[in-house]
Amino acid sequence: MRVLLALGGNAMANDEGRVRVEDQQAAAAVAMRAVAELIAAGADVVLTHGNGPQVGNLLVKNEIAAAVVPPVPLDWCGVQTQATLGFTLMNALDNELSGRGIERPTATVVTRTRVAADDAGLSAPTKPIGRYLPEDEARPLMEHGQVWEDRGERGWRRVVASPEPLEILDAGAIRCLVDARYVVVAAGGGGVPVVREDGGLRGVEAVIDKDLAAALLAATVDAEVLVIATDVPHAVLRFGQPDAEELGRVSVSAMRDHLREGHFGSGSMGPKVEAACRFVEQGGRHAAITRLDRILDAVEGRAGTLVVPD
Repeated sequence: MRVLLALGGNAMANDEGRVRVEDQQAAAAVAMRAVAELIAAGADVVLTHGNGPQVGNLLVKNEIAAAVVPPVPLDWCGVQTQATLGFTLMNALDNELSGRGIERPTATVVTRTRVAADDAGLSAPTKPIGRYLPEDEARPLMEHGQVWEDRGERGWRRVVASPEPLEILDAGAIRCLVDARYVVVAAGGGGVPVVREDGGLRGVEAVIDKDLAAALLAATVDAEVLVIATDVPHAVLRFGQPDAEELGRVSVSAMRDHLREGHFGSGSMGPKVEAACRFVEQGGRHAAITRLDRILDAVEGRAGTLVVPD
């Protein structure tokens, strides 16, 4: 079975959300134990991951140094974190597999995701990223072309585009490696957003939703199952209310109804549910949303919120 496992950004941080080098290495070791169990059970695995905390660190460095050196553009931040996290995950997985006597090569593909050059978000960015700054600290960044908005008492915050992912441009390389039995890390952070322009490609300052990109990647590499690993065991209806209900096995059409009814937050569970629905609608066997420590059971259909065909 071929499985696409999407790791949330929290999988690469400690319990308090810190992302020091040692924190990320320790978190990667924990995450890759679960992946090794999946591989030991006979699955071919493609990994993707979030990179929000890591890009956030680079943005802080940009802010501190903006008056001295030009900020690194957001697409470059994505490239750098894909490589760094891929390196960290590969080392952790190699160590875990070696300890189990399993020989499986690993590889990371720095991945570009095509978005539409006329995507509405590119001309009117709305997704907030990074921390709040006073105007005098945000001003040098605006002078470098960044878009910042005044958020009142909290200060100014940067906003960027979040365009729809249309195509995994490096899918051929990813498929070749997976077919050769490599465990591949790809499309980290949703992939580096690029547009086609004048017959070529150009990176853009944007953030692609990692869960939507995971669904696209899963279909692209012919995965049978998509598992979105997060910090809760299930998606929940009426979250935080007395009659909250954990979702188990649910048809894709019923899950679409729950989405339309507004049960899932747009900045948290909503994109995960949307990604799960898209994957199943594109022919996937099932998609699961659950905790990292339940991924093997989720692949086998025994844990988490399972979105299945009608």
